[in-house]
Amino acid sequence: MSATTWRCLLTAALALHLTARAAGPVVLAGEDDWAPYSAAESPGSPQEQPPKGFSVTLIRAAFATQGITPQFVTVPFARCMLLARSREVAGCFNATVTDENRDDYLWHQPPMFEEELSIFGRAGEAGPELRLADLRGKRVAITNGYTYPTEFMRDPRIQRFTATSDANLLRMLVNGRVDYILLNRTPGWMRIDAAPEFRGKVVRRGILSADAFWVAFSKAHPDGPALAQAFGRGLAQMRRDGSYARLLDEFRKQVGYR
Repeated sequence: MSATTWRCLLTAALALHLTARAAGPVVLAGEDDWAPYSAAESPGSPQEQPPKGFSVTLIRAAFATQGITPQFVTVPFARCMLLARSREVAGCFNATVTDENRDDYLWHQPPMFEEELSIFGRAGEAGPELRLADLRGKRVAITNGYTYPTEFMRDPRIQRFTATSDANLLRMLVNGRVDYILLNRTPGWMRIDAAPEFRGKVVRRGILSADAFWVAFSKAHPDGPALAQAFGRGLAQMRRDGSYARLLDEFRKQVGYR
């Protein structure tokens, strides 16, 4: 049997598996506070209301190429990952892969997109572009429950502090409680520019990493393996036919951050 024939048979088997389990919907959990990728429609909106953002649009489009229509719930990120790990949903987005979570979920290929993890400081500070080594001996705040590079999390020379949200992270910085904070570049700038309490008071000082983001598919969910493969095939197809590039370009024009 040729490799091509084998792949076709495998694809058909996965499709049959999903069809056989079609009695229940494909439910994914999306983060409620990470615009412009995934955020609740409005503060206090019900969990059953789908999140909005680029990730939701991309996930729908990729699954549509495979004949799958997902449903969404909107929850805080830490709960999102817990729901996927405990099989209550088929997957959670947007997650990065770290040494701590690598074996806990199923990871599709290719990833959905990349985002810079930026180092932000207070306005008025000057100096060269900062990197990981420059954070040693400094007070650095991160958002509780989010995923960060293993090298940063395990470095004993960095004083790490946590906040319950990105907004509280920015307040810690502006109020001088920490030296730097870590925010993904596009969501960070959107949050800063939208709030008078932060606008003009925070500047990007450097980069910690450029991270890829995934749907963390559930190992415990019966459809997890098939859905991870189907989603990966959908993303790969979109990259080949140009629809992924068009969607990403339109998104970047809308948000105005690159």
